[in-house]
Amino acid sequence: MTNARVALATCSQLPDLDADDVPLIAALGGRGVTAEPAVWDDPAVDWQAYDLVLVRSTWDYSPRHDEFLDWARSLPKVANSADVIAWNTDKRYLRDLEAAGVPVIPTIWLDPARHLSKRAVHTRMPAFGDFVVKPVVSAGAQNTGRYQPVSAQSRSKAIAHATRLLDDGRWVMIQPYVTSVDTTGETCLVFVDGELTHAVRKNALLTGPAEDSGELYAREEMTAYEATPAQVEVARRALDVAREATGSELTYARVDLVSGDDGVPLVLELELTEPSLWMKYGTGVEDKVADAVVKLLG
Repeated sequence: MTNARVALATCSQLPDLDADDVPLIAALGGRGVTAEPAVWDDPAVDWQAYDLVLVRSTWDYSPRHDEFLDWARSLPKVANSADVIAWNTDKRYLRDLEAAGVPVIPTIWLDPARHLSKRAVHTRMPAFGDFVVKPVVSAGAQNTGRYQPVSAQSRSKAIAHATRLLDDGRWVMIQPYVTSVDTTGETCLVFVDGELTHAVRKNALLTGPAEDSGELYAREEMTAYEATPAQVEVARRALDVAREATGSELTYARVDLVSGDDGVPLVLELELTEPSLWMKYGTGVEDKVADAVVKLLG
């Protein structure tokens, strides 16, 4: 479709897009598509005027999750689809991956409807090894903390963290901290229209209890990386589950992996909503995204 208009959805803190996404404007322009940033919760934006909304740096959505989903469902055409966004923005999707045999980090789930006491929360936390507490709806490591079970002070902070989230009506997940992250970080595989474009290694983000830094997301350091066949295989299996669960194809995707104690790649997260694609670490990634958008436009 020539002369098409595409909105690159972002947030009010980044009205001109994150720097990683800016090259998409020229790449789409070279294909006859006018692309421009638009803040997802700006009431002045006429979303009906766009042929497609491409979700990018909407990184402030998590405190207003329901509002964000309503917005996505209201759009005439959005990538990834509203069904993908609804499934992916609640980390209970990890249950679907686990049920399908995809290796994931073992997780304890706390339901706010059960009104757990502090003692009940305490008994559900690991007795050995560092662990992570976070809500099932979050972005950019927000409200996420790392704790030490052998430290009474750290454990007390973990209980307070989980209880605070539960009292706010939010599901909580507790996972063992994967120690390989401290030495090798996370491995992030980026896919465009189903094809692997590149991978990066990301530094460890969690050093202690959850704190409000006032930032949209935790600062990250990346390096280019060549994914192993085992990592690619696990990532593809995870994306197959996502497609099956949502009935949707994926214009873009990022699969974040860590290495288990036995070296097996484990899915940490699937990023199918508003992932940084770190295009500068690949070759011609903005062109591949632009081609995928043109394909969607038909």
